[in-house]
Amino acid sequence: MRGIRYLLWALLALALLLAGAFWLYSRAVLPVTDGTLDLPGAGGEIRIERDADGVPTIRAGNLQDLMFGLGVAHAQDRLWQMETHRRIGAGRLSEAFGEGALDTDRFLRALGVRRAAAAQWERTQGESREVLLAYTRGVNAVLQRQAKVLPPEFLILGVKPQAWDPVDSLAWGVMMAWDLGGNWGTELLRARLALKLPVNRINELLPPYPGDQPLATADYAALFRELKLGDPGGRQARLAAPPSGVEGVGSNNWVVAGSRSQSGKPLLANDPHLKLSAPALWYFARLEAPGFKMAGATMPGLPLVVLGQSQHIAWGFTNTGPDVQDLYLEKINPDDPSQYQTPDGWAAFDAVDEVIRVKGKPDVKLQVRRTRHGPVISDAGVADDLIGPAGRPAYAIAMRWTALDADAEPIGANLATTRATSVEQYIAASSAWVAPMQNMVVADTAGHIGFVAAGRVPLRHPDNDLHGVVPVPGWDARYDWTGFVPAQATPRETDPPRGFIATANQRIHAKDYPYFLGNDWALPYRQQRIEHLLQARPQHTADSFAAMQADVQSLAAAPLLPWLMKAQATHPLAAAARTHLQGFDGTMAADRAAPLIFWAWARHLTQRVFADELGSIYERSLSSRSYRDALEGVLARNDGWWCDDKATPAAETCAAQADAALNEALAELQARLGDDVAQWRWGDVHQARSEHRPFSKVKALSRWFELRTPVGGDTYTVNVSRVALRPDTTTGELYLDEHGPSLRAIYDLADPAQSRFMHSSGQSGIVSSPLYRNFAERWARVEYLPLWGRGAPAHTLLVRPAAAGPAGGPAASAP
Repeated sequence: MRGIRYLLWALLALALLLAGAFWLYSRAVLPVTDGTLDLPGAGGEIRIERDADGVPTIRAGNLQDLMFGLGVAHAQDRLWQMETHRRIGAGRLSEAFGEGALDTDRFLRALGVRRAAAAQWERTQGESREVLLAYTRGVNAVLQRQAKVLPPEFLILGVKPQAWDPVDSLAWGVMMAWDLGGNWGTELLRARLALKLPVNRINELLPPYPGDQPLATADYAALFRELKLGDPGGRQARLAAPPSGVEGVGSNNWVVAGSRSQSGKPLLANDPHLKLSAPALWYFARLEAPGFKMAGATMPGLPLVVLGQSQHIAWGFTNTGPDVQDLYLEKINPDDPSQYQTPDGWAAFDAVDEVIRVKGKPDVKLQVRRTRHGPVISDAGVADDLIGPAGRPAYAIAMRWTALDADAEPIGANLATTRATSVEQYIAASSAWVAPMQNMVVADTAGHIGFVAAGRVPLRHPDNDLHGVVPVPGWDARYDWTGFVPAQATPRETDPPRGFIATANQRIHAKDYPYFLGNDWALPYRQQRIEHLLQARPQHTADSFAAMQADVQSLAAAPLLPWLMKAQATHPLAAAARTHLQGFDGTMAADRAAPLIFWAWARHLTQRVFADELGSIYERSLSSRSYRDALEGVLARNDGWWCDDKATPAAETCAAQADAALNEALAELQARLGDDVAQWRWGDVHQARSEHRPFSKVKALSRWFELRTPVGGDTYTVNVSRVALRPDTTTGELYLDEHGPSLRAIYDLADPAQSRFMHSSGQSGIVSSPLYRNFAERWARVEYLPLWGRGAPAHTLLVRPAAAGPAGGPAASAP
């Protein structure tokens, strides 16, 4: 007994020792936020004053020291996030995460993100270069200081942070443009569909913008048959690329003139819809230097205030969704696979040998190629099912994309626009913007409001009969770009008589606009709802804007609801479900059963209508689209061709499929949530999940590192919360929301004290910090923080110059 007692005491002592060590580590890993830090690379004194929520006000004597201070704050609070961003941009995830990240690294190396960023850095001059270097010095000064006590991700994975350099910042800028693009994926989808369906059926599955006719194109299904596109061996493409072009990723912004606000001055609102992550993509900061004072959303890795307010203006973005990516089928010389066909004959691929280091595995060698159009993305396996047999493909697929251009310089464009003192100056400065193309709304203190779609858009040859909707023959010069839409000719508007401007990824130009911007716009439901709410009252306040950002009325439910209401289900819970659907008008409230029943039914109906025609394409494509617009069209036409299940001898009708879908939906919900429909809640399954890289995929760690909260809304509400129809690849869950308002902001041009913002996690990226998750619940409730802060700071850190050391060495100068 005595031995057992000693053992128990020893185990208790060990547990206490480990608990004490963990407590000490959890405190030591937090950043220094009070006192004085002497850091190499600073040019003068910098004050970093943090409020109780961790939002810093950074004050410096010049812009370079201000961005040094921002680099310090980013690295102190978001070091692991920055390490992840750096590895994504460089295609070096496998070094830290292992073989599971290898396909993604292959794609990023083939795309050449870091090579493009390096080319952009070589051309970066003047103030932009100085800002990037100053920011880099600030990051590396913290890296030098924190080398002994790193956030837990570094320790768990055995990763050592490397010095930051300006190319890392520019590469992350390219990746943000990637997140907001996605036409390339739709091109590949159409190409795959063309191997199964005629063009007219593809136009029904991927329909044009409401009220438009399908874009007139050549018969690309016949073209691909003629070119013998496809792999007779039945190879499948790798799901290798980071997500882009995801339905529901887009954003809302709107601005009212003084004539429509109680204050008599403009009000502006913005909520960008992006991937939810822990920590959030955004980091709030207030920056002050002589001639430079602004507050808003910065992004760790970039020395920018991306969205915010200055002393003179406020601005907000949504994604324009232009077609700035074209894919080219490059015909490979059958006698010499190192060559591809051009209009002038055979030319050699530019080839680069890459080595991908994989944690716990041998290095992987990869040759990536480039043509006259751009990088060969098929080298990463994303089109193995299209380019021909393994070992002897007939084609390669190259990408032309504006964000990879060497003169796509985001820092100077950001500085020029955010320093503007008027709407007119802002719109003029936006002409330097290249990628991603954004719908920018802006207001100034003089009372003016405006909008400009800023970014580089290609001009296509008049004889181009495919208009960028599918991969095109790269050897035919008529499919080459011929230039770009003049920067001063993109859509824009100032001080409209109606007194407001709003964008929500809808088509932003009239039908008679002379240039082709794109073909794949978001459904206009959010835009219609925003305009209705703006017109519902004669004058607005910051509080009425907040109510709009909380709105969960889904106009997209209306076309489908009659089919749900008349569905004849035989399931035992059908009567109870019908009771809860009575009076349902598309309000996607988190605490109600009706939205859940509606979405479960819509999911099963979508599968019943389209899965048999699409085969494996259906499940693979659900990660990026819901086919809601196609389903609306099928039901509106009562289209028996789509509704018929081709796998059965019977001819199913749309009504029969609606009946069966309701039975399946109720069976699914009963199995998950039980027999009492009154206890079903939309928010029980529709949860906003902020993913942690990589620990959301590790069951033992996900509960600590990822953030979850029940939410209402859906893909089409102003308070957007995308509904995933594809089961989550890790947990198998349905209806998760992983894309939503990554931040919300409201800017008052009359009284900046009324300006407010909120993002989806917390300022800290260190899981042991109380600031890691303290925004999540408030974000879900659509609450806000004051943009400009209030009261005395909770913490004050004085950063002073120190003698140059490793942080001021080669890593902080031009790489």
